Amino acid sequence: MLILLIVSAFFAGVLNSVAGGGSFLTFPALVMAGVPPLNANATSTVAVSPAALAAAYGYRKELGRIREVRLPSFLGVSLVGGLAGALLLLWTPSKLFEEVVPWLLLFATVLFAFGPTISAAIRRRWTVGHGAVLALQFLIAIYGGYFGGGIGILILATLGVFGMTDLHAMNGLKSLVSGLLNLVAVIAFIVGGVVHWPEAIAMTVAAIAGGYAGASVARRIPPPLLRKFVIAVGVAMTAYFFIQD
Repeated sequence: MLILLIVSAFFAGVLNSVAGGGSFLTFPALVMAGVPPLNANATSTVAVSPAALAAAYGYRKELGRIREVRLPSFLGVSLVGGLAGALLLLWTPSKLFEEVVPWLLLFATVLFAFGPTISAAIRRRWTVGHGAVLALQFLIAIYGGYFGGGIGILILATLGVFGMTDLHAMNGLKSLVSGLLNLVAVIAFIVGGVVHWPEAIAMTVAAIAGGYAGASVARRIPPPLLRKFVIAVGVAMTAYFFIQD
């Protein structure tokens, strides 16, 4: 099972730096390894957080070109929202979380599949100001701290609505934001004592390697191909958890 966890974490790091959706690999792998769903969600968050920051470092040149977004305020609401979501998870009874997991996965999969289409439709119809974008990002961060599935596409959609078009810069900022909001969630999970550390440590190392490698891989692999793979994994995992439930 350790090999399964390491391999899933490595490819989760790659996916998160390229298209998002890495938690579709790490969360089910942990559950299959016998970790209870709530603990698996917290442990998965611990594992992928450093990988997201490693991916952001890989995009450091692109991040330096960003002018459309006020980074301090955008990152600030992400940190506060991530902490709120993590605390909400800790207050959720384990049995209740097990019951909502299939629905969370379904929501994340649908969101990942149709997020770009929804984002484009919003841009055609409305002009979104900076305050509205921050409010939206705060809600996204709460969801990210609580579960995190599909968080990458949510952030990319928000940046697209705000007017960003440089996909590499958007991927870099998405990695930075998701890494930071997960970081505050990790602190809450550590304090709450819900992390399974042997699994988390092994997966963190693998995910960091995958995240840093993914930043360069992203420039060569067609994004549509990766998106199809993530969606297929999401559909399979959603079906699996509905059957198990």
